[in-house]
Amino acid sequence: MITDTASSPQIDERNNDRPAPRARRRDAAENRDAILAAAAIALNRDPSATLEIIAAEAGLSRRALYGHFANRDDLILELLTRRAARIATRVLTVDHHNSRIAIAQIGGGLWREIENVRVMAQFAVRGPFMGLVGETLAPTRALLFEVVDRGIRAGQLRQDMPADLLARLVEGAALAVLDEASHNPLGSDEGARLVMAATLGMAGLSWAESTEVIGLVLPAMPASEPVPTETVPTETTENHA
Repeated sequence: MITDTASSPQIDERNNDRPAPRARRRDAAENRDAILAAAAIALNRDPSATLEIIAAEAGLSRRALYGHFANRDDLILELLTRRAARIATRVLTVDHHNSRIAIAQIGGGLWREIENVRVMAQFAVRGPFMGLVGETLAPTRALLFEVVDRGIRAGQLRQDMPADLLARLVEGAALAVLDEASHNPLGSDEGARLVMAATLGMAGLSWAESTEVIGLVLPAMPASEPVPTETVPTETTENHA
């Protein structure tokens, strides 16, 4: 929600008409968050959405949006960086000793965090932000390699290729499902199930083995935090800038 900075109760003693610096900083942060939420909505509908469309979704003029982001690339950069941090927070908690279950948890966690910002999957596999997304997902990739390497040595995963190659292929299988979902929407559990099935299948499990693992992992997975379907800004001077 875009905050009405003029109604903040903290007033600067030097000028009764101006909010205190702390209130202005808080309001600016809230406005920035609302713009990013609006960007996620607009970009999910159309990955090529312009700043004008994003500003309209946020209830702002384009000039007001420029007060927070210099250009569209900067806005997308922050959106992707924040989402990647959320992915790392969720996925890096995976520590199951069974590599099959760990892979399913990583794939499911990736889906849960990306399903509401599905355009991120497209940026991960193509376009100018591919390198950036790769960098921000580095901790997740490192964990996946560790799990795959451990699974190969334990005889739990396929034995016909080295761990680094298999980890890349498992990641690619997950991204393929995420990319498909950006074109053909999937339900929350359906998407999680497909990501798990694709990654486990690439790791060498049969469909029956994958189904068994998914049956253990999916019911225990926390739901994703939904992105609102619309933004509802309050009236503010920014709206008329």
